[in-house]
Amino acid sequence: MTRKRVALAACLLALACGVSLAQYPFRPRRPPGRIPDDRVGVPNWKVDEHFKKDVFTFVRVEYDSAWGRGRRRGGWGGGGSWATDWPDSDLNFSFRLQQLTSLKVNPDPISLRLTDEKLFDYPFLYMIEPGSLSFSEEDVVALRKYLLNGGFLMVDDFWGDDQWENFYREIKRVFPDREPEELPLTHEIFHCVYRLKERPQVPSIHSWQNTGVTWEPYHGGDTRTVHYKGISDDKGRLMAIICHNTDLGDGWEREGEDAEYFHEFSEKKSYPMGINIVTYAMTH
Repeated sequence: MTRKRVALAACLLALACGVSLAQYPFRPRRPPGRIPDDRVGVPNWKVDEHFKKDVFTFVRVEYDSAWGRGRRRGGWGGGGSWATDWPDSDLNFSFRLQQLTSLKVNPDPISLRLTDEKLFDYPFLYMIEPGSLSFSEEDVVALRKYLLNGGFLMVDDFWGDDQWENFYREIKRVFPDREPEELPLTHEIFHCVYRLKERPQVPSIHSWQNTGVTWEPYHGGDTRTVHYKGISDDKGRLMAIICHNTDLGDGWEREGEDAEYFHEFSEKKSYPMGINIVTYAMTH
């Protein structure tokens, strides 16, 4: 998919102040693997043949965790799980992006390792729960090359000081000469489609149901303060957004489980912020 064509499609997005969505029914979580034939209830759609090679594909990063390597060990566990919220999160977000914008979207999200030769076919990557992320040297080289050559990375769903320190250590291996910097609310990424009045903090549904607060207090250190940090290239292009002390992906995945959670977090925060991030990434 060419960035130019994606940018042209994204420019057709209609500006809006809020999201108006119909809530999905509850769907049970499924382990990693191929997307099930029933798409866990998410509607399917056909891609226009004229845009077959130019659709936006949601790509999740497969990574290794500190306690083990490989798909199985890297796929499950507290503090670092590349497959968290899969496949509902990715399917739901792809559908909402198709539904709420004029962007041409692939109905089938995928996951790739950073060393996969197909990585450079996709301009956007999503990484979730990097609390115990462990890059190989090959991963470091591949991610640096990908981002400096125009790719964009969104990092989501990790909390507290320990998980931040682990991610920070790994990302500094990728860019030892660049520091993640806090993005102010005035940054275009918070206003390019949906005009957000705050940097959204989204808790996991279970944390919110148990505590009633928007942060997750059972992680170590400060979890009350939401952070959206960016890493830019030498020309000032934002290459990565790091969403810390928030869980946008749970707002995508869990939209059908609790009406109040859906309206408060999925509808008002997770989808607007996610759509803003993708739109910004594809147009800059």
